Amino acid sequence: MATESQGSPEALMQQLHDEHAAALWGYSLRLTGQDRARAEDVVQETLLRAWRNFPALDESHGSVRAWLFRVAKNIVIDEWRTKRSQSEIAVADVPEGAGEPDRTDQLLLSWVVADALTRLSAEHRAVLLECYYRGRSVAEASRRLGIPEGTVKSRTHYALRALRLALEESGVVA
Repeated sequence: MATESQGSPEALMQQLHDEHAAALWGYSLRLTGQDRARAEDVVQETLLRAWRNFPALDESHGSVRAWLFRVAKNIVIDEWRTKRSQSEIAVADVPEGAGEPDRTDQLLLSWVVADALTRLSAEHRAVLLECYYRGRSVAEASRRLGIPEGTVKSRTHYALRALRLALEESGVVA
């Protein structure tokens, strides 16, 4: 298609359309993964750019169809890059400490402690449950467990020693 040898730009664009639109449509369909609406947009934009850059379509500069296909491919790539850049968060834009604090270590430690508690005697476990987990005083724990206050104190002492030993056996160090 030589731009100098033919008539008006409208006639030349009509000829361009007649010669290349079907091939450009098929190529655009493949580029867009068979998305017909996107392929139509790509073809329209490619032909619009051809209209705007009419002097570049002179066959002495290369194949017109190759130029159209290159433009169509660039449109699809630009669209893909734009969507990707809009959906990605740049590392510099990530807010620090914006979310909840990471409680993974606390959760793992609670599992280890719960496992260590299962290795204690029922009496030691009951005393620790009342005094440490339910926050009861020695007198309140004594009433709830039906044992003297002195026994609560001594069981608490030995229960904590046994718990420390069970945790050390699990690999937890102070």
